[in-house]
Amino acid sequence: MTTSAKTTYADDRELLLTLRPLLAAEAAAEAIAPGIDPDDLEQAVWLRLLEQLDVEGPPADPAGWLRRSVRAEARRVRRTHRSELPYVAEPAADADTGPERLALRAERRRTVRAAVRRLPGRCPRLMAALLSPEDLTYREIAGELGISQGSLGPERSRCLGCLRRMLAAEVAAPAVSFRAVRGKVRERQPVDR
Repeated sequence: MTTSAKTTYADDRELLLTLRPLLAAEAAAEAIAPGIDPDDLEQAVWLRLLEQLDVEGPPADPAGWLRRSVRAEARRVRRTHRSELPYVAEPAADADTGPERLALRAERRRTVRAAVRRLPGRCPRLMAALLSPEDLTYREIAGELGISQGSLGPERSRCLGCLRRMLAAEVAAPAVSFRAVRGKVRERQPVDR
């Protein structure tokens, strides 16, 4: 590196350090308008200054140049803000076929099916029949499992309770659940006794 390059770097650095408080104050004053972030405004002006230093060198009147640049950048942001309309909702958020939603849905199904396979007793077969894409009736499920149709409801409730407890242990519960808002949930149900 040559001596002149070191001198230029030192001068530019001193210029940047000298202009920092003025730029922060000017950006904060101009950013009062809605839609303008003072940090974004400041960053845009820094970029303009660095481009100016690279192409033409330091401005003759750095403070005046800085004030004019901040105002020009603020006008540009206000014009852009007026002409751009924000989306009410992300267009992709409504589509159920987006790759992220499909991946999340598939992962959720894998988690539930893995938990169903670990259930005790007849529960894995019962839950597999309930989750079947064939949409079996209670009579068909009872016939397939070899149990009475009347005992299918209580058995299903017991299996769903086991599955719910397993999934709650594996997946973090939301901060406030619907049941917590309604009241305390009993630890043991009368059927479990």
